[in-house]
Amino acid sequence: MIRAARLAALAALLCLPGLALAQGAGGQLDTAQAARQAAQDIEAAVTMLAQAEEAPDRVAALTETTRAFEAGLAAMRDGLRRVAAREAELSARLDAREDEIAQLLGTLQVMGGTGTPAVFLHPSGAVGTARSAMIVADVSRGLDQQAAGLRADLEEVRVLRQLQENAATILADGLRGVQQARTDLSQAVADRRDLPRKFTEDPIKTALLIASTETLDAFASGLTQIASNERALDLPSVRDRKGQIPSPVQGRVLRRAGQADAAGITRPGVVLVTRPRALVTSPVASTIRYRGPLLDLGNVMILEPEPGILFVFAGLDVVYGASGDILAAGAPIGLMGGTTPDLGAMLIETNGNGADTELSETLYMEVRQDNIPQDPAEWFREMKE
Repeated sequence: MIRAARLAALAALLCLPGLALAQGAGGQLDTAQAARQAAQDIEAAVTMLAQAEEAPDRVAALTETTRAFEAGLAAMRDGLRRVAAREAELSARLDAREDEIAQLLGTLQVMGGTGTPAVFLHPSGAVGTARSAMIVADVSRGLDQQAAGLRADLEEVRVLRQLQENAATILADGLRGVQQARTDLSQAVADRRDLPRKFTEDPIKTALLIASTETLDAFASGLTQIASNERALDLPSVRDRKGQIPSPVQGRVLRRAGQADAAGITRPGVVLVTRPRALVTSPVASTIRYRGPLLDLGNVMILEPEPGILFVFAGLDVVYGASGDILAAGAPIGLMGGTTPDLGAMLIETNGNGADTELSETLYMEVRQDNIPQDPAEWFREMKE
């Protein structure tokens, strides 16, 4: 690597009178700006968490806060990975130009030193001196261009390294905040008593239905049997919003409908990969038709946005609410499993020295219309190919 003293000397010379240069507009690039914005997002989420305690609807406020933390942390991790990659690229570029920088440093020391104008007098007289001055001017312009590029690189390296040094504090705040938000949200959901209900679940009929069915098809077709005192409910139709419904969780599609997994098994739904402990929300206003363990699917949440349509979510670690509850769009329905990486692991990962374990949990999702599976990609905008 280039010696720190040489870089410091070069940076000082670039600021000498007569050698001051306009910094390039792209000196700090979008890389640093993205990391700064992510840090600001985390700070905003911290403020939201403090305000959620006094919010009229704590569940809604904490849901928004949790998702804000998740988005901020994801953006920060991505931004820091980009920062590390960019800093390594610039350092390698400067290292490769060490000889060139040494020559430029020596030239700038001469031109920016305490010498007098007599240094540039030509022995042939005024004409020679004028020609020499023109040559020096041309050389100076070239040196100016070189110095401008180097100064921009040095400044960018300084900014990127400062961002990396501050990353631990920012990430620590974000990790503490998201963990606190999830804990507070779980408690707020448990304390909630004001949700409207469409029906009352019959636990005996539910147990019998689970025991007598071996497929999701059979279970879904018998869902109406477990309800009692069911009342009519006029929720906004989702058929008109087909293709525009938001995703229930922050993540990406791992396997699409009908795509075989590693064991060669195909399913009619999609598999989403998410971060550990990611919050899952109701994409639209819905009734909880079922929540709890089912078959080999783990914890399952089945939502009914309107009669004849079901959204099935399988693989959650924690499920919120009770069968019969009516949820608003964006209401929390559960948390994914896994363990959030600690600060040390996260810093190693963002420095590019460890495996990216950010997306490690899987959520299986089906859409059923009249109990016939539909391709979720046709319903949810983030799942379109």
